[in-house]
Amino acid sequence: MEVQYGDACLSLQQEYEWTRKFVNGISSVTDSPRPGQAHRVVTSEAIAAVEAIVKENRRVTVNEIAAHMDESNGISTPYRP
Repeated sequence: MEVQYGDACLSLQQEYEWTRKFVNGISSVTDSPRPGQAHRVVTSEAIAAVEAIVKENRRVTVNEIAAHMDESNGISTPYRP
C-alpha cells in the first residue's frame, strides 16, 4: 500500500488499531464527540446569513460576522486567534 499511496498511507500501528476497532464492532470512521468539544451545527440558514453579510461588505472581518451571527441567531462566538 505504501508504494501506491506514499505518505497518505496509514502506518502499520494505525492499521492494527482500525482492525481492532472493526473486529470489536465499531464501524464508523468519524470521530466521536469528546467531552468539552463544542457542538456545532451548520445550517443552510446560517450559510445564507454569512453569505449575505459578505456580499454586503466584502471587507467584513471574522469577528464582525461572528458578532452579527451571535446577535441574530445565537450560533457563534467571536473568533479569537
